[in-house]
Amino acid sequence: MGEQSKAQVKAKFADKEYPVHVIGRHIDVTEPMKSYAVNKLTKVDRFGVNIVDVTIIMDIQKLMHSVDFVLNVNNNKIKVSGRTENMYASIDQAVEHLEAKLRRYTARLHEHKAPGLRDIDVNVNVIQRISLLDEINDQIEEENLQQIEQELRPHEVVSREIFALKTLAQDEAIMKMELSEDSFLVYTGEEDQKLKVIYRREDGNYGIIDVQK
Repeated sequence: MGEQSKAQVKAKFADKEYPVHVIGRHIDVTEPMKSYAVNKLTKVDRFGVNIVDVTIIMDIQKLMHSVDFVLNVNNNKIKVSGRTENMYASIDQAVEHLEAKLRRYTARLHEHKAPGLRDIDVNVNVIQRISLLDEINDQIEEENLQQIEQELRPHEVVSREIFALKTLAQDEAIMKMELSEDSFLVYTGEEDQKLKVIYRREDGNYGIIDVQK
């Protein structure tokens, strides 16, 4: 892509507005903090990508101030984080990580352009997590452990979600994992049209499971 074409793409999205949601966890987000984060975000070089919406999550745990930026970019989730002892410094750190990820994202898009293949909707059951410890603590003085285990109810489906099962090349699947920081991704392999699961290993590498042989 020539310099003129790049400039035209950037200009296309330069003034496009997108919703920004700011959430505070263990912290009351002040207006200056919110304004600082949004202002830094709007100055990020988008490298010609179309940002659909953004969620900013601020949190304080002991002395650690953290901020997460979660962006919806062309139906891809991009997540970056900042962790310091000062919220403003954490915002700066997250924004630096964001520009680096957007730069890598656009570079990889230019390297590989997959054919337009139809996505498939997949149903997902969301299972409610039950804290056994809480239930046991409430009853431990009156009943023994065996009785409690018999009475604990099984996990329940609390909601159902639908996500698009995308057809991806292996390098695209890896790129989505790097951008989103999710623990796994289910997709159809572009190379063989088989169902696959890519997951993040404890050593930082990625594993790919071929579900269909």
